[in-house]
Amino acid sequence: MAKLSETLRERGLVYQHSSEKLEEITDGPKRTVYLGVDPTADSIHVGNLAAYILLRRFADAGHKVILLVGGGTGMIGDPKPDVERPLLSIEEIAARSEKLKTQAEKILGGIEVELVNNYDWLGSLELISFLRDTGKYFTVNSLIKKEAISARMDSEEGISFTEFSYPLLQAYDFWHLFKEYKCDVQIGGSDQWGNIVAGVELIRRKEGKTAYALTIPIIEDKATGKKFGKSEGNAVWLDAEKTSPYAFYQFWLGVSDESVAGHLKLFTLLSDMEIEAVMEMHRRDHKEHHAQQLLAREVTTLVHGEETAGVMEKVSSVLFNDAGLADLDENALAILRGAAPSHETRSGTALIDALVGAKLASSKREARQFLTSKAISLNGEIMTDGTREIVEKDFQGGIALLKRGKKNVCVLVLKK
Repeated sequence: MAKLSETLRERGLVYQHSSEKLEEITDGPKRTVYLGVDPTADSIHVGNLAAYILLRRFADAGHKVILLVGGGTGMIGDPKPDVERPLLSIEEIAARSEKLKTQAEKILGGIEVELVNNYDWLGSLELISFLRDTGKYFTVNSLIKKEAISARMDSEEGISFTEFSYPLLQAYDFWHLFKEYKCDVQIGGSDQWGNIVAGVELIRRKEGKTAYALTIPIIEDKATGKKFGKSEGNAVWLDAEKTSPYAFYQFWLGVSDESVAGHLKLFTLLSDMEIEAVMEMHRRDHKEHHAQQLLAREVTTLVHGEETAGVMEKVSSVLFNDAGLADLDENALAILRGAAPSHETRSGTALIDALVGAKLASSKREARQFLTSKAISLNGEIMTDGTREIVEKDFQGGIALLKRGKKNVCVLVLKK
């Protein structure tokens, strides 16, 4: 069995670590590891997902894990490089924290995890004691060197003392967990390195003991160079109400060929052998997107469950492959109807008219050309006769699927 350090390196889950060797953190005595998340939103997005996978890797290796939901720090907000975060009410923070907790438990797959909220200790913190016992260990010089803080200090808006104090609070969290839970490792994204190391230093100075920091890299799409987790400027969320499971599945299905192997390693729990097998299939016939299909299925299963992933896979196969409607239940048919352009048509409509009405052909002449070249299919069956009528038996659950090639799709809705 591979050492945890080897697994993390191979999977691309290591960017920085405070120890001289990674093995000191991962392969020695079993430790207590924590990941902190502030409720700046009521859902995790895929840009955060790798950090949760890292936490699960530690848990699977026998380390104790803690998820800290920042009910306290969320009232302030980690400084953004460009603008002050809006202040949230205690009620909104509590509601968001509960949702984040539920999502994390699903990702961690039922593994025992200690869930804590830093409002429990930060909410009753006395200012004078905090300044004397914690603030004295930090210099303003070191704080203004932090990238986000320095960027804000150079801006016209500046930075409030509220956000300026955030690194001290995160460091205090680490010290509190070290004292109360014997937690000696904090993990997070590489953008959190300065805040995490501040906690390591606070523990060293106050307790004379060693704690550790470990961060993951910022994930990018190799084909575009864009920060991972953004789709047309919008985050891809794990909450089904913010990003539908179908859209979530399609996001992973659309990962570039250049990135898919790395994402299989980062975002799934598949073995090296399973990943190599699908990549070999992918290399032989990349047009079939074998690797992307496996990635989409595995991550959707992790986030939304196996049953939902199976439905999304069937709907996607009907839309973009040659699968028919027969295997889809009412739920899948409803998803299919909302996943593609639709066009209402009556029973008895000639196929050639349906093609024009569905905007799969600009004219009857063009429609005939598509039919002659065998580019048109109805419910997965190639069509060549434009006079062929679309009748009620062609519809299942009130819909039929008309396609030109593989990518141009229209859901025909039976008009009564």
